[in-house]
Amino acid sequence: MYGGLPPGEVRRVARVVLLDPDDRILLLHGYEPDNPALTWWFTPGGGVEGDETREEAALRELAEETGITDVELGPVLWRRMCSFPFAGRRWNQDEWYFLARTGRTTAVLGDSLTELETRSVAGLRWWTSAELSAARETVYPTRLAGLLRTLLDEGPPPAPVVLSPEIVQGYG
Repeated sequence: MYGGLPPGEVRRVARVVLLDPDDRILLLHGYEPDNPALTWWFTPGGGVEGDETREEAALRELAEETGITDVELGPVLWRRMCSFPFAGRRWNQDEWYFLARTGRTTAVLGDSLTELETRSVAGLRWWTSAELSAARETVYPTRLAGLLRTLLDEGPPPAPVVLSPEIVQGYG
């Protein structure tokens, strides 16, 4: 298995680092369906379906989760392998993070959430880099505040940055 991750199928995932005109990033607020006290923030995105490309998956997931379709999809910024428990099973994911920009400054949860998303997503909000750096809440990937600051200061990397694998053993 890749990078010491637990055995199991690896889900191909496309995530979106969506920035508004003020360089705020949009994050979803999620929670464990069986324990709503366990919460975290994460970028929009999800699994690649059928023969769609990761770019197509990124745009579809963003539309489903936020209703936002007027975006300019940019390059892949980061790649990450991760493994975590969620909704009664272990998820092993190969995640690609795409840069995207929108002219919007407001957002609401989309009306095309899956049944699992309906049971595990509490809302969303725009974050400034400073707010993200000061956040005491859990954010995935865990280095997102620093990654966003580097992105805003230096622009997109010339090639995707491979992040260290992130393995969450359990919650409690």
